[in-house]
Amino acid sequence: MFWSLIRIFLFVGIITAAAFGTTYLIENGGDVRLSFGGNEYVFQPLIAIIGILLFLVALWVTFKALGLLLAVFRFFNGDETAISRYFSRNREQRGFEALADGMVAIASGEGRTAVAKAAKAEKLLERPELTNLMNAQAAVMNGDNARALVYYKHLLENDRTRFVGVQGIMKQKLADGDTDTALKLAEKAFALHPQHKATMDTLFSLQTDKEQWANAKKTIEAKLHAHALPRDVARRREAVLALANGRQLLDAGNVTDGKEAALQANRLSPDLIPAAILAAEMQTNDNSKRAATKIIKKAWEATPHPDLAASFAEIEPDETPAKRVKRFNALVKLHPEHSESKMLQAELMLAAEDFPGARRTIGTLADTEPTARSLTIMAAIARGEGAEETVVRGWLAKALSASRGPQWICSSCNKIHSQWAPKCDNCSGFDTMGWQTPPESDDAISNTAMLPLMGGLLAEEQVIEKTEISEEEEKTVES
Repeated sequence: MFWSLIRIFLFVGIITAAAFGTTYLIENGGDVRLSFGGNEYVFQPLIAIIGILLFLVALWVTFKALGLLLAVFRFFNGDETAISRYFSRNREQRGFEALADGMVAIASGEGRTAVAKAAKAEKLLERPELTNLMNAQAAVMNGDNARALVYYKHLLENDRTRFVGVQGIMKQKLADGDTDTALKLAEKAFALHPQHKATMDTLFSLQTDKEQWANAKKTIEAKLHAHALPRDVARRREAVLALANGRQLLDAGNVTDGKEAALQANRLSPDLIPAAILAAEMQTNDNSKRAATKIIKKAWEATPHPDLAASFAEIEPDETPAKRVKRFNALVKLHPEHSESKMLQAELMLAAEDFPGARRTIGTLADTEPTARSLTIMAAIARGEGAEETVVRGWLAKALSASRGPQWICSSCNKIHSQWAPKCDNCSGFDTMGWQTPPESDDAISNTAMLPLMGGLLAEEQVIEKTEISEEEEKTVES
């Protein structure tokens, strides 16, 4: 706005000055004399000025006419001129219009129109970095993968489009199920564009599918540096990958590196139950019982879990049942009202043949949170206290149709897994396993193996008795 006002004032000032100058020349009179060829010409000042201006205009027109003639001469000699540039601009404009129409056709799902417009744009523009990509997309839309692959390979020849070409071929290999080639292409795409989020996601998924845990951990670190992943999520995923890598190394016989990976996983995520179990196992093997105890307690404080109790028992495998009850008090008191703590303590007392203590400990859990495990514990307590067989069988009958309680469940597809794993074997979700109770148990069967600390005290006898339940009792259980 300010500069517009200044320009207006300047224009008005120039017009005013010209008017004043013209008035001055007219009022003061005088002549302008011009001698040429022995003749003298006399002009009024205003006429002289107009003549000079006309002379300058004529001179400018002459120079432009000479330039046009020179351009025409060069045009016929094959040199680029304004005329050739005009036709080139016209051709380029029609090419870009075809390109725009092709992009609209792709967005609209009109495959045939997209192919036709792409061919026209390719002919008019001669810009392969633009038209090859649209040709490839149009071919994919029409289901012509062979043609699309040709154009994607052409994109590899240009530095500006190489990344797009690699990605296009990678997607085709994924669609064909060639994950080995797709992984190599994903690594190449990542090298070309290290901060591209979609590429990192694809690379990570392929690496975890191939169980390349160490490489997948590097990809997570790259995502963290690229701000494509929150720090807490990245730390958790690094822990899961370190755990999976540790297991892989231990299975291969590399105990030193496997132990280091397991301990790293536990440091990154102390509440990751499988990492705590493996780290405690490594410390126990090195006779570092205090360190193993600390690891289990830290994980139990976050989430009480029967596998943690089993790992805690392995720290002192030869202790008597009475000593085990006393040592486990330090673990149980971290969550004394938790159902897992109550069932664990009851199992320990059953192993020590303290049946009244086991009944006091489990309390009303079989009524408030009936599961196959809590009901089986009640059957064991009844047997230990000398109850009638009908009472014992009654508890076992209830256990047959009861929920199994918390299990490893995928949060993405809700599939129940018998053991924790880094990836769900159903939906391939990474780090989706959670220890929780399913809404309805899909396998409501008795599972005496869920009494890990009873030492097989009642397992064989209970299994035999369950097979002897009459058809009438089974109907009663179902009702």
